[in-house]
Amino acid sequence: MKKESITVQMDGEKLRAVKRYMEKKDADLAQELCDSLQKLYEKYVPSSVREYIDEGCEDAPAIAPAKKQKEKDKAAAAADGAQDRAAH
Repeated sequence: MKKESITVQMDGEKLRAVKRYMEKKDADLAQELCDSLQKLYEKYVPSSVREYIDEGCEDAPAIAPAKKQKEKDKAAAAADGAQDRAAH
């Protein structure tokens, strides 16, 4: 699944303090934020939607080429239809 970034703002002094004290406990700020975001995702996104997203991620590589082929077939059919109409 494609990763995306988010940006949040925090008071600079507070951010420096949290970084400093997390370093003392060998905690990684980015990892902690990712863990917190995952918990929010699990809290607010219904389980049926999460399952759908998880299944879509597994099937995406197999489906994408088939979808592209269908689009090519439609485009070719439309072009053939246009040629047939122009010939008549």
